[in-house]
Amino acid sequence: MKSLFVKHITAVAVIMLVSFLMLSSIISVSIDDFATDARRDDVTLISKIAAAVIKDEYESAPDLSFAEFANRAEAPLEGVLEAISRDDDEEISFLVTDTSGKVLASCIRTDGIGELNELPASLIDEVLKNSGHQSYGRLNGLLAKSHLVCASIIKDENSNAIGTVFACSTDARADALVAVMNKSILLANLWVMLAMMIAVYFITERMLAPLREMRQAAKEFANGNFNTRIQVTGCDEIADFSMTFNSMAESLAKSENLRSTFLANVSHDLRTPMTTIAGYVDGILSGAIPPDKQEYYLQIVSSETHRLSRLVSQLLDISRMEAGMRQFNPTEFDICELARIILISFESKIDAKHLEVEFETDEDRMPVLADKDAIHQIFYNICENAIKFSNEGGLLRISITHGERGKYQVTVYNEGNGIAAEDLPYVFDRFYKSDKSRGLDKIGVGLGLYIVKTMLNACGETIRVESEEGKFCAFTFTIKRAN
Repeated sequence: MKSLFVKHITAVAVIMLVSFLMLSSIISVSIDDFATDARRDDVTLISKIAAAVIKDEYESAPDLSFAEFANRAEAPLEGVLEAISRDDDEEISFLVTDTSGKVLASCIRTDGIGELNELPASLIDEVLKNSGHQSYGRLNGLLAKSHLVCASIIKDENSNAIGTVFACSTDARADALVAVMNKSILLANLWVMLAMMIAVYFITERMLAPLREMRQAAKEFANGNFNTRIQVTGCDEIADFSMTFNSMAESLAKSENLRSTFLANVSHDLRTPMTTIAGYVDGILSGAIPPDKQEYYLQIVSSETHRLSRLVSQLLDISRMEAGMRQFNPTEFDICELARIILISFESKIDAKHLEVEFETDEDRMPVLADKDAIHQIFYNICENAIKFSNEGGLLRISITHGERGKYQVTVYNEGNGIAAEDLPYVFDRFYKSDKSRGLDKIGVGLGLYIVKTMLNACGETIRVESEEGKFCAFTFTIKRAN
């Protein structure tokens, strides 16, 4: 299986190679067309110059026909053509014909040209009709290889056509120019490609290094080690992904820590009452506990049994809520009355701590629309925590006020230990206990507030907490008005 690094490098190399080949082809074709057009213009001009020179020479011998002039012994026309041909560094060949196509003179500067006695009448007619001719080929098979052929008309002093001159040129200069340009483009492409490949190598290596670290970290996570972190460099998407990965690692580490704490707490909370129950029941059965003390110890057994039942109920509630099996049935009821009932149920605990209780509501009756059992459990859990962590003789305040968007706000405030600032973000996490020493919370396993938040979220409500360590703590949740 190819690695991502190899795939990336290969893809970039192929794209670059194809791009450079296309660029080279486009440039080569453009240069070839430009060179060919420029050479065509040059050869056309040369043919016109040759025609003009021949015309001037012919006018100096008015008594001769054009054919006699071309073949006069003292100054044959080939000499004029040789002089013109030497002025150009290309292999220019010339053919001079009369108006019938008969070749009167020639200057050949290329090998392989055949016997040229006469050109086709159709070709001559085209030159005379169009005042010139341009083509690329072998001049109807008379030339051994393809040439650029340009023709012009030779006229007398009365502007009458007396013949034609054909200038034939090879593409040696254009071919050489294209070859040089192709070589230059190839070398430039190779250097650019090398530089880009080096750059892509380092860029790809930098991009993939965090991914390799993540792969190794994932293996560590699989082995139960959640302390591995990815080094974050830069501020791009890879850096953001690395930070997200580290955040996930922290969450996993925290979840693992909470799981371990939960197992320890549950083990303790299950073992202690079961040990107590078993010891007292065995004492009663064996007769070690006298009959007049049995009722007292049976009450302890009953209390411990209820404690186990509450723990199991909490665990079942969490399982049902996480599985989406807990159904909420909204009904109308008075939240003020429910709050009074819950306060009364804690009367003995309030008296035991000598708490000062304040109960504040905007109205005597404040109807709400919600699942009554769920709100009762939520209110009960919050009040139980408030009383548990209140200072001796401290203040316990319950206030119900009008909120925004058709909501009431319910606040439970207590003066007590409060919650440390570093613990506030985690108080609603399951199995989390800010009192890790179990100095005050001897029976909780960190599920009460998690159940509270989960239920409120399921009902579409919110909850927040405010606290100052050593002074106070206040939980506020919303509940929908009935009207």
